[in-house]
Amino acid sequence: MKHISKYIFSIGLVLLSIASNAQEISTTQKDSIPVKKDTIPVKKERYGLRLGVDLFKLTRSFYEKEYRGLELVGDFRLTRRHYLAGEIGNENKTVVNPQLNFTTKGTYLKVGFDYNTYENWMNMENIISVGLRYGVSSFSQTLNSYQVYNSNHYFGESPTIVSGDTFEGLSAQWIEVVAGMKAEVFQNVFVGFSFRLNRLISQNRPNNFDNLYIPGFNRTYNGDFGVGFNYTVSYFIPLYKATVKAKAKKEKEKKKK
Repeated sequence: MKHISKYIFSIGLVLLSIASNAQEISTTQKDSIPVKKDTIPVKKERYGLRLGVDLFKLTRSFYEKEYRGLELVGDFRLTRRHYLAGEIGNENKTVVNPQLNFTTKGTYLKVGFDYNTYENWMNMENIISVGLRYGVSSFSQTLNSYQVYNSNHYFGESPTIVSGDTFEGLSAQWIEVVAGMKAEVFQNVFVGFSFRLNRLISQNRPNNFDNLYIPGFNRTYNGDFGVGFNYTVSYFIPLYKATVKAKAKKEKEKKKK
């Protein structure tokens, strides 16, 4: 009986040892199996200041005799899609009409925002935007010469009258609707263009004369409306980066919910 007990005890130790080894092997195999983690793809986007110049006004000063102008442009990225934007410049424009010759010169400032409607791929920073500007201009008008309109041409045309009258301290305010784009052509170097539709809010007119051209607003149509265009080259100065989730993962999580 004593030998049987020893025999049974020995068999129990062997079985216990086998079970322990099997558990260790199972645990090792489980640890070696790669676990697919539900990670969220992320990317880092740059935020900073972009500064540039309007090439259209700059080159126009060389090929158009009666025009001198310069415009500096800039924007600062506030959020993924919103940019604080603005332009500052000066213009000196002489308008020659059959019955009127005048010179307008002054400075202007525009401030507002742009909204980027374009969804960039990874590491792209291009912009297709719509925006709004508030513009203000301070300028002077010089009436160089004019002709008095004469409906009766029997005695010939009216003589041209040289004036030289200058009207100082004029100003105007307006709202611009802006649509444009910017594309990165080299590292941190962007080229872009924009179209603008302007509407005057207020203006100071000289006596017996009208503001037919306003710096920053351009030519006035029907006294209230104007259009504009610029072609820019600018340089982006990165200041910091922000991490955002990839759009594809966000959409996948919404579907699960």
